[in-house]
Amino acid sequence: MSGVSAVFEAELLAQDGQAAPASLDAFLASMERRAFRMAELHLGNREDALDAVQDAMLRLVKHYRGKPAGEWTPLFWGILRRRIVDLQRRRKVRSIVVGWLGGGHDEDGDELPAWEPADTGPDPLEKLHGEQSYADMAAAVKKLPQRQREAFILRVLEGLDVAETAMAMGCSEGSVKTHLSRAMQHLREQLEEWR
Repeated sequence: MSGVSAVFEAELLAQDGQAAPASLDAFLASMERRAFRMAELHLGNREDALDAVQDAMLRLVKHYRGKPAGEWTPLFWGILRRRIVDLQRRRKVRSIVVGWLGGGHDEDGDELPAWEPADTGPDPLEKLHGEQSYADMAAAVKKLPQRQREAFILRVLEGLDVAETAMAMGCSEGSVKTHLSRAMQHLREQLEEWR
C-alpha cells in the first residue's frame, strides 16, 4: 500500500504547493482526473463516471462561477457527490422497472432491448496501473459503505479539511470524523497483509 500512498501523497503535495487557480477553467482542469477516479470508484462504470464529472463541472460553472476560488473545491465535491447518488438511484430504479417488464415485445411484435446492468468486471484503472496494491486498495474502498467511502476519498485522497468535507457531504464535522474513523478501521482490517 505504500506505493499507492506515495502516489496520492505526491498529488496532494503538488496540489498544496500551487496557488489558488487563476480561473475556473484551470480549477476544473486540475480536478478532472481525481474527480473521475472518485466517480468511477462509486459507480463502477467508466461512462457513468464521465457523465457524473461532466455534469458536476457544468453545474459548478453555471451556478457558482461568481463564488470566490477558495469555495470552489467543497462546492465541486458536493455537486459531484450528489450527482453520483442520483445516478446510483436511477440505476436501481431502472433495474427494478426492467425486472418488472422482463424485456418483452413492443406493439409490432419486435423484441425490446434488454437492459443489462453495468459491467462490474475489472475496473480500467486496475488494468492501467496493473499494481496489485492499487487493486486491493480500490477493492477495499469500494466495499466501504457509501458515506464512509465519501469521507475517506475527500479527506485522505483529496486532502480536504474537515469543514470542507462536511460542506461537500452535506453533514456535520462530527459525522465526517465518525465516517472517516470507521472507514480507516475497515481498510486496516481489509488491507492487513499490506502492513
